[in-house]
Amino acid sequence: MRPTVLALALVLCLVLANGCSKDISRATAATVLSVKGRVVFRNADRNVFEPVTLKSRIHDGDTVRSADGASLDLILIPGTLVRLSGDSEIRIEQLSITKDGNDTGLDMRDRNARILLGRGKIFVLFSPSETSASQVVIKAGPLMITPDSDCLFCVGTDGTTTRVTCSKGIINASAEAPSPVTIAAGYFQQWPTTRTQPGLATDDATAQIDITASLEAGGRLQDEMSRLQNRRPL
Repeated sequence: MRPTVLALALVLCLVLANGCSKDISRATAATVLSVKGRVVFRNADRNVFEPVTLKSRIHDGDTVRSADGASLDLILIPGTLVRLSGDSEIRIEQLSITKDGNDTGLDMRDRNARILLGRGKIFVLFSPSETSASQVVIKAGPLMITPDSDCLFCVGTDGTTTRVTCSKGIINASAEAPSPVTIAAGYFQQWPTTRTQPGLATDDATAQIDITASLEAGGRLQDEMSRLQNRRPL
C-alpha cells in the first residue's frame, strides 16, 4: 500500500472513531424570569447572601431565600419553571443537561433538575420535551416529588408538615411511609398522614387556595417565558 493511501486510511479511521464520541453532560444554571421584593442567594462556598437580580445565575449548591411578600420566578432547566413564594427557601442540588458529543446545536438528550425545599412554598410548571428525557425531583423533608406528565403543582412545608397539591397532570410522591402515592389534577396529599389516598381539593379549603394560586403562578410563568423568547434574537 502506498504511503498516501495508508495515510488516508488512518485519517478515515480517526474520523469514524470520533463519530462515536460519548454524550457530554454538563452543569447549567437557573435563569431568573422575574423577582419581586427581597430575594437573596448564596453559593455553597460563600457565607454572604447577595440580592437576586435579573442577571443572576443560580447554580448547583446555591441556596435561595425570599422575604415575606417576595417572589422569584425561575427557569430551572428547559421545560421546568418554578415560582418561589414569600418566606421560602430552596437549595439547588443539581441542574444539568446532556448533549450528543458531536452536536453543535441546541438539541439535548437529557435534562435533570433536583432541588430541596427547606421551608415555604414553590409552584412548579413542568412541560416535558418530545425529543429528550427530563428528570425533575423536588425534595421536601422525607418526600421525593416527581412530575409524571405535563403538569402544574405546588409543594409547601413548614419543616414538620408537607403538603402537595396538583392542579394539572399527574405527579408521584414517595416517602419512607406510607406507600408512594400518585396525585392527579384536583387532588392533594399531606404528610405525615395515615391516609393512603389523596384527598379532593374541593373538600379542603387550603387545597382550594393552593389550586387557585397554582393557576395564577402557572399563567404568570408562561407569560414571562413567552416574553423572554420574544426578546431573544432570531
